[in-house]
Amino acid sequence: MAKNNDVGENGREVLVLLGGAGDLALRMLLPSLYFLELDRLLPHDLRIIGVARADHDAASYKALVREQLGKRATVEEAVWNRLAARLDYVPANITSEEDTKKLAERIGAHGTLVIFFSLSPSLYGPACQALQAAGLTGPNTRLILEKPLGRDLESSKATNAAVAAVVDESQVFRIDHYLGKETVQNLTALRFANVLFEPLWDRNTIDHVQITIAETEKVGDRWPYYDEYGALRDMVQNHMLQLLCLVAMEAPSGFDPDAVRDEKVKVLRSLRPFTKETVAHDTVRGQYVAGVVEGGARAGYVEEVGKPTKTETFVAMKVAIDNWRWDGVPFFLRTGKNLPDRRTQIVVQFKPLPHNIFGPATDGELCANRLVIDLQPDEDISLTIMNKRPGLSDEGMRLQSLPLSLSFGQTGGRRRIAYEKLFVDAFRGDRTLFVRRDEVEQAWRFIDGVSAAWEEASIEPAHYAAGTWGPQSAQGLISPGGRAWKA
Repeated sequence: MAKNNDVGENGREVLVLLGGAGDLALRMLLPSLYFLELDRLLPHDLRIIGVARADHDAASYKALVREQLGKRATVEEAVWNRLAARLDYVPANITSEEDTKKLAERIGAHGTLVIFFSLSPSLYGPACQALQAAGLTGPNTRLILEKPLGRDLESSKATNAAVAAVVDESQVFRIDHYLGKETVQNLTALRFANVLFEPLWDRNTIDHVQITIAETEKVGDRWPYYDEYGALRDMVQNHMLQLLCLVAMEAPSGFDPDAVRDEKVKVLRSLRPFTKETVAHDTVRGQYVAGVVEGGARAGYVEEVGKPTKTETFVAMKVAIDNWRWDGVPFFLRTGKNLPDRRTQIVVQFKPLPHNIFGPATDGELCANRLVIDLQPDEDISLTIMNKRPGLSDEGMRLQSLPLSLSFGQTGGRRRIAYEKLFVDAFRGDRTLFVRRDEVEQAWRFIDGVSAAWEEASIEPAHYAAGTWGPQSAQGLISPGGRAWKA
């Protein structure tokens, strides 16, 4: 096992990546750390230790990381050399107290210790116990927990309790990488740093809100995990409800962790539960069958799994928020696999004008204002407004819609990986963009209610061909009142 010359150096910050040779670490976490090194945003004395069962030493681990970085970016050798000097590796079963004590020996004396759990949630409890037995859960330790945190409320409580048994809540950083996206943070700035939008942000001027997370990917090799969770638990419980909270929450008293997260919890508590009577017409549950995506044939989900299954790969729902601001404003959510486009998008659709003063010739030209927040594949915020069509007309003034980009700061340069921002905040101890325990559990209460209502009403997934926008009933969900999903 390779030795590290820095072991025992007092005060050095240490980042431990549990699952450090896994897909998430190699594809997202280590590239994020490389780019932070590029911009010299890592703590100057930070050590990074990958931990996994794979049989690497420090040299072979660095070679693996270097190879994977080359698939993500053009690597600058000077930057890589700086990052490589920080890297080490410990082969270990993190649930084994014996192996974890070896990890503690390698870490040695340290300052802040940040431990990233890129593990199956089923291992969180045993890993926490082993870390505590090795003396690695002291007051200077911060635990970053990757989702999913449980499969339902009961298992989420058990996971949170296992973590709470070894560290204080103030030391826990539950990650949802969507919150690290620049445009998601810009949404908060747009709402609360401008007098223009906040007075319009309620039931009086907003007709409805759409949140779409569409994936062109099939489930593929992830099916053992996905078949247990499905689209509802995999995407709606975390990413979609977090985005909904940021759109719907009241202005916090300040931009500090508890003030922001207090307001998000209020939104989750205001979500109207689904019942046996409402779930049939206010939700859509789908599962893809064979079709064509991006020009290629795709097999159905059942063929991928190899056995009959009722797991949903598509969910759409009409969500009501029972408070004064949003009374009567529906929030339409949809997410799924094997859809036509890869897209994560929030659409805030304003109400139409109460009266058209420009005459019958413009009736088909008037469009209600719309704010569109694109998160992926491109990040942008645009506002559609009406203006005069250039030129002369014997029918008087003619109108046209004009999309205005509000993301002037996003032009040019590299788009950051969301984990970069979250790493920086974790090193600083800022938990504003991380999820609090009561947030997670309140979200699970809502999701468990949807699942229970589906079961009570015997709602099974409707089929949709891969490469389409889900079952036809997803269009019917939004169409009353002349509404439509944004194309």
